[in-house]
Amino acid sequence: MENLDVQLYSIAEQLDRIEKKLDGKYSNKFLDMKQVVQYSSTSASSIRRARVRGELKCSKKLGKLLFKVEWIDKWLGGK
Repeated sequence: MENLDVQLYSIAEQLDRIEKKLDGKYSNKFLDMKQVVQYSSTSASSIRRARVRGELKCSKKLGKLLFKVEWIDKWLGGK
């Protein structure tokens, strides 16, 4: 019986991860500058300054600044 409970819990976790991916709430999502401004409630200039100082990580592979939600959360949390 205990093994069945462990298996059901594991399945429930997997379904939760799948649901988050389908809802677009998965943590690997990238945001552009405009979305970061809205998400963080900070100005674009503050975000640019943090990026230049190396406080906020970003990707420029596609020719524009893209930020992962987890990077923004880390920057906002001061970690």
